Amino acid sequence: MAQNPTHYDAILVGAGHNGLVTACYLARAGLRVLVLERRHIVGGACVTEETFPGFKVSTASYVNSLFHTAIVRDLNLTSYGYEVLPRNPSSFTPFPNRRSLMMGPDAEMTRNEIAKFSKRDAERYAQYEAMLERVAAVVEPTLTMAPPDLRKPRLGDLRTLLTLGRSFRQLGDATGEAVEILTGAARPILDRWFESEELKGTLATDAIIGAMASPSTPGTGYVLFHHVMGETDGRRGVWGYVRGGMGGLTQALARAARDLGVEIRCDAPVARILVRDARVTGVALADGEELRAPMVASNADAHVTFLRLLAPETLPPAFRDAVSRISYESASLKINVALAELPDFIACPGTTPGPQHRGTIHVCPDLDYIERAFDDAKYGRPSARPVLECTIPSVVDPTVAPPGRHLMSIFVQYAPYTLRDGSWEDMREPFADRCLALLDEYAPNFSRSVVARQVLAPPDLERVFGLTGGNIFQGAMTPGQLFSLRPVPGHAGYRTPIGGLYLCGAAAHPGGGVMGTPGYNAAREILRARRPRLTT
Repeated sequence: MAQNPTHYDAILVGAGHNGLVTACYLARAGLRVLVLERRHIVGGACVTEETFPGFKVSTASYVNSLFHTAIVRDLNLTSYGYEVLPRNPSSFTPFPNRRSLMMGPDAEMTRNEIAKFSKRDAERYAQYEAMLERVAAVVEPTLTMAPPDLRKPRLGDLRTLLTLGRSFRQLGDATGEAVEILTGAARPILDRWFESEELKGTLATDAIIGAMASPSTPGTGYVLFHHVMGETDGRRGVWGYVRGGMGGLTQALARAARDLGVEIRCDAPVARILVRDARVTGVALADGEELRAPMVASNADAHVTFLRLLAPETLPPAFRDAVSRISYESASLKINVALAELPDFIACPGTTPGPQHRGTIHVCPDLDYIERAFDDAKYGRPSARPVLECTIPSVVDPTVAPPGRHLMSIFVQYAPYTLRDGSWEDMREPFADRCLALLDEYAPNFSRSVVARQVLAPPDLERVFGLTGGNIFQGAMTPGQLFSLRPVPGHAGYRTPIGGLYLCGAAAHPGGGVMGTPGYNAAREILRARRPRLTT
């Protein structure tokens, strides 16, 4: 039997970073806000956990750049302990022939490194970055927009479309290239700009991270571009580590939220979103407790929100069908590793912290290597030779590991959610062994330095973090699932067919990554919807 309901102005389902952002802005506007989190800790997939004794592990998300600077400023997150530590260099790619490539943010160093492989590419790289800057000037203002309804545009939608048209017109002759980046495949773009396979392979990793796609797949141009947006310390495209692990961000958000009067409850899984006469009335928890509010914002993905938490009869059949067609294809696996010593790379020897350990370490020699890794995944097999993106945050932030020890995060492509043969229960550890053996080819001391490891296959990412299909973006970041089409056409403005029910997570525009922008935008739209009521 349900307990007596408790009333709030707004209830947030999920305490991931977007949900906490929405909660903060609603509370700043004077609303009584409750955040309900299924797990024992806030943060969603942006979390720090002591997976190994003495180690602060960024269990899922692992680097930061995209988090919206306006949120940091508005909520004064630095005063709550949020700090981003830039990485220099930003990446290190060792190659089987004992050569290596280091990149950014030092432009002169990057140019010299690229010149080892191609003097032409070294000269063109600055032009390539300038081209991305021009496209970013058009795209970045759209991140904080409520996308227009292309099916039934209102006056405000027409103004938005007119603004976008003017922005694209400013690109002039570069318009075609911008459209290709936003809709096309990464490989032809990189092939046109550069000749060095070493450089193209390094850049292409950003195009396929979190995607069930190869660089030849349409839409990977945007994923490539998506990863070069954002900034650290005012420098565009520079990624950093959050001090204390990625949970340092969400813990700062939680502290800010509580100071604003937000109530946060962990170990409080929502079983149902309650609806009456096509309007939301609150939520019911798994233990039967009912909590009332005229507004509910879900930080869960569209599949969870609409197909699991809502009764089927509460939604229009066409909308449910559209939600059921959302692609959550994913082929990402995460390995967290505690190390007794740093990798001793053949291409850049040494086990004392050096530049080769500071940024992202790419195991990905060229574009064809990625294509072959994807070929395996297409047929339901984990890659025989996977693409690895490794980070060692303890080199830049010693607080995340005990003295003398180190922490590595390995993000792996490709590991398809559904296997043709066997299951992830059988394949999880053998595939992790394969990944570590691959690292041994570049740093022979690696496997013997491993003290402990955690392997999260796609079904584990789904089970632990509620990510349908193990998709880290709450839905594939493909052209048919972006901007006015996210999550589905006609419902891209954070509102849903249920009155008072909103999406505030990565399932909504502008999508995945630790951005905070979906939560920021959703809060704005919720407050706009309330404004007439508040002024009467």
